[in-house]
Amino acid sequence: MIFGPSLDAEPCLSSAFSLQESAQPVAPLILASPHSGRRYPALFLRQSRLDLLSLRRSEDAYVDLLFRAAPQLGIPLICAEFPRAYCDVNRYAWELDPGMFRERLPQGALTNTAKVRSGLGMMARIAGPGKGIYRHQLPLSEAHARIATCWLPYHEALEALIARCRARFGVCLMLDLHSMPTLPHLRLPDIVLGDLHGTSCGGEIVDGLAGMLSARNLSVGRNRPYAGGYITARHGCPSDNVHVIQVEIGRNLYLDELSLEPSPGFAAVQTTIEALLPDLVLLAQKLVKSPACVSPNL
Repeated sequence: MIFGPSLDAEPCLSSAFSLQESAQPVAPLILASPHSGRRYPALFLRQSRLDLLSLRRSEDAYVDLLFRAAPQLGIPLICAEFPRAYCDVNRYAWELDPGMFRERLPQGALTNTAKVRSGLGMMARIAGPGKGIYRHQLPLSEAHARIATCWLPYHEALEALIARCRARFGVCLMLDLHSMPTLPHLRLPDIVLGDLHGTSCGGEIVDGLAGMLSARNLSVGRNRPYAGGYITARHGCPSDNVHVIQVEIGRNLYLDELSLEPSPGFAAVQTTIEALLPDLVLLAQKLVKSPACVSPNL
């Protein structure tokens, strides 16, 4: 298994995402990893004042590899190829800091959200406290290009997956896969499940997933400090039989958070997830039999 980033020789990404899906999916289940991309465009690296390791600290490093067995079981797996520091698809496309650009942002841009103020819009301004990414202001064409080549293709592919899932099964469950760093001021559980406080997924589904994880000796929290982001809000619609859960996995379980190399625990976490996948299939299959039982009010 090869770990580490990939550096593009050309300034543009040749592919925005990888998608592995079966012609005969076994359940109304989709797995998505929007922040594990490791392909760093050469132009982006030239624009940045930071070294590659600093840029990589915002990655949900190797989450895609933790779930790599899913397609073998007939579970679609979509993963962004571009890094989060380059384009964050868990933000609205025009959620941007106007100070990053030479020209004025278009009307309708979200320029004063909490994420933008913290430096973490669709194009991040920082890669850690006090670590500004860019040497100079960028042309607005850079935002247009990243939306066109990364943000839109990823969301269009995700929407197509959801549509195919609903057409085949009448219902869809998507797990939006992330990792969470160790926070010195906060003791976190092993896994945090985010359902936007009960609005993006039926309660019985979240209960079922939490029970599966607890049965494997993983501590589970809900919605604190991660309730869900743009992806969860955009795609989760239980009243329309589309259920989305944001899954945050503690990096300390599988990653050396200083070097960003897999830790000795990586294989064990990967094995645990592989054993969990058949149970996820069963959880999703139950929705086909009784979709009415998972209303947003549960």
